[in-house]
Amino acid sequence: MSMLDRQVKIPAKANRKIELKAYPGHFATNHSHINYYLDITPIKCRHTEAQLVAKEFVREYKHTKAVDTIVCMDGCEVIGAYLAEELTDAGIMSMNTHECVNIVTPEINTSGQIIFRDNVEAMLTNKHVVLLLASATTGQTVEQSIQAIRYYGGNVQGVSAIFTAVDEVEGIPVHSIYHVDDVGSYKNYLPSECPYCKEKRKLDAIVNSYGYSKI
Repeated sequence: MSMLDRQVKIPAKANRKIELKAYPGHFATNHSHINYYLDITPIKCRHTEAQLVAKEFVREYKHTKAVDTIVCMDGCEVIGAYLAEELTDAGIMSMNTHECVNIVTPEINTSGQIIFRDNVEAMLTNKHVVLLLASATTGQTVEQSIQAIRYYGGNVQGVSAIFTAVDEVEGIPVHSIYHVDDVGSYKNYLPSECPYCKEKRKLDAIVNSYGYSKI
């Protein structure tokens, strides 16, 4: 049976119109090996689902947080745009003199560092920032992103991810549409401790938040 034939669809508890596709198997990410590939691409790329996700995320900020900038990782700009719209419709307080919410995406340099160019810095320095990601499996990308935002002078107000296997990073709760508990037997392992590798089971694919490449 191929990887695609093993697909399991998981509707979100918050809104059953949001649907995650999960594929059991043996997969490698940048930081770990996992036993499920979670296909988040339709959720973050289809405008209908992206808008529904934004409506869920805004609940965490509309009554208690000021937001000036949304930092989008993993290709989450469509959700970021809808979240900005939801925030402004809700009348969120902002330090931004333009009375709008900035949506920015960092670059990853050849050393794997997260950087923002000089012309973007003003959208981070002394601004209230929400970090938006597709997934947080080990928390390493979240931690690097938070540290980068703080380096450029931003004040991280919250972290939102479509899927998370961690509850908080750097003392900041990770709000999500899907929690690891929603994918019953989801596991992630250090590559050196992966039981599938010890069984000499081949990888099905190399995966990240942008998709998968079969092996």
